[in-house]
Amino acid sequence: MPFGPSELILNADKSIYHLNLFSKDIADTIITVGDPDRVAQVSAHFDSIELKKGKREFITHSGIKNGKRLTVISTGIGTDNIDIVLNELDALANINLETRTLNPKLKKLNIIRVGTSGAIQPDIPLDSFLISEYALGLDALLSNYESTTIRNSAFEQAFLNQVNWSTQKPTPYAVQCDEKLLNKFASNRIRLGSTITASGFYVPQFREIRLKTDTINLLQEIMQFSFENRQLTNLEMETSGIYGLSKLLGHRAISLNAILANRATGEFSKQPNKTIASLIELTIETITK
Repeated sequence: MPFGPSELILNADKSIYHLNLFSKDIADTIITVGDPDRVAQVSAHFDSIELKKGKREFITHSGIKNGKRLTVISTGIGTDNIDIVLNELDALANINLETRTLNPKLKKLNIIRVGTSGAIQPDIPLDSFLISEYALGLDALLSNYESTTIRNSAFEQAFLNQVNWSTQKPTPYAVQCDEKLLNKFASNRIRLGSTITASGFYVPQFREIRLKTDTINLLQEIMQFSFENRQLTNLEMETSGIYGLSKLLGHRAISLNAILANRATGEFSKQPNKTIASLIELTIETITK
């Protein structure tokens, strides 16, 4: 049965609604970045660029590097935007937009987030790189989906047992990265971690300027959390949504983090642009080697 016009929304030219893309516009390997300005920084490493499109905060470049076709797309900030990007990328990969029907053979995308993050453990150096082996979502995105089959309930329960997490907040959800991509990116240049995805940048990440958090010492409790000898290592705003929706839709995903701040020590990188550029170079090199 075809997907209805109010469910699968297309533009007048039959491109997907928010991303403004056609199925032919995207590669099977997709790098996501939060900042639209960072798209060109990534595609500058391509040998050739075949497509540049943009709508709202969603900028897309596709091209070739070492014979491999790649797409880089900006998501903007937050798992609400990830909900748009992941669902529309899947539609481009697996739905015939002309007939609005599911393709008989489903495609599995490789989705690689390259983003910035703040460490919450004092031993994680500024300007280092971290793979999110697990993501713990403190937002509400996955509560809207039937997602119990792809979540780590033991991780979630351990968090609720150890941390004074208010029942007024969304129930945290834990999702693991794709094992195949983890093996591809694992190296002595990148440490493994368990990443918190927050629903905002200020108080949701325990930053207090004029407004205060509703729970005293919550960050300290989170820093002390442990599950199967794993600590929570860093904070950002997209990874849990990427992991959750990718697993539900049958795609592979991994999140690579440039550590620009350390909340435990109160430090911020003196060379953030250099650190991000180095992570982009490492990502491209690993994908295309």
